[in-house]
Amino acid sequence: MIAGFEGHTGYNCMGNMTHTDTLTPQSFYAQQGQISDPGEFAQRLDGLPRDVPGLIQTVEGVMLHLHWAKRYGITLNQTREAEANLRTVKDRLAKIIQLQGAPLTEPRPLDKKTVGTCRDFSLLMATFLRHQGVPARARAGFGTYFFPGRYEDHWVCEYWHAEDQRWVMVDAQLDVLQCDALGIDFNPQDMPKDKFVSGGQAWQLCETNAADPQHFGIFDMHGLDFIKGNVIRDFLALNKIELLPWDDFKLIDVGFRHMTPAQKALIECLTPISSGEDRDFVLLRAAFHTQKTHSLPDYFFTAD
Repeated sequence: MIAGFEGHTGYNCMGNMTHTDTLTPQSFYAQQGQISDPGEFAQRLDGLPRDVPGLIQTVEGVMLHLHWAKRYGITLNQTREAEANLRTVKDRLAKIIQLQGAPLTEPRPLDKKTVGTCRDFSLLMATFLRHQGVPARARAGFGTYFFPGRYEDHWVCEYWHAEDQRWVMVDAQLDVLQCDALGIDFNPQDMPKDKFVSGGQAWQLCETNAADPQHFGIFDMHGLDFIKGNVIRDFLALNKIELLPWDDFKLIDVGFRHMTPAQKALIECLTPISSGEDRDFVLLRAAFHTQKTHSLPDYFFTAD
């Protein structure tokens, strides 16, 4: 049994009764997950800034985006590019310290930054916030601000603003260079909701013909198959299982046209409960517990 499922009961996607968390969404997201856990490097996070702008600056000071490196004048070899495959924050922090052992608050030279993707910027930001007891989570979906009329595969971070009683969305990847290059006209530290479309929202937009599935994706990958993958990735991220962007398993690697009715029903189930709204938290966790034993690989569930 996943830790924390000793609580009350609710209905899962299949209409059966299952145990759900006694935790509130805020208390759940204030705790590290197995992927965000900094492990033996936790003490290195103690001296981080206590404000969101400072934490974003810290993330940007130690990370370089894989696909933006050339824009900064950096050519990456295969070894450095492979850092984007680092799955856990603990391994990410180990690499950061290996490259330069200075405190994390000290910005690294470009060639001493660890290489990652939007997922890694978002996950590291969530780790920093959780370390300070601030509820935070990474979200998988699509950014609307990279190419006009397109929904680009992307991850962001959300944190709970206690004073305002709302989830605030931040893009820790968007530094000055990127903001200038993209013509960003909004605050990346408090993003308007329409700037990012979650996997579930994308599915719903296409299902209702409000958007074209071919406008969602990255590089030469697009369409319902790609959206389906981000529905699952966002569902898992909301359960503190932050997959790598190219992680593939069972349902994700099955093309939409070849999905069984049960697999299609699962996507239809996960879409509305992966909203990130507090009202959907119980169903989200119940579905996660159910799918643990039906659809998802065991190695994602060594801890919760």
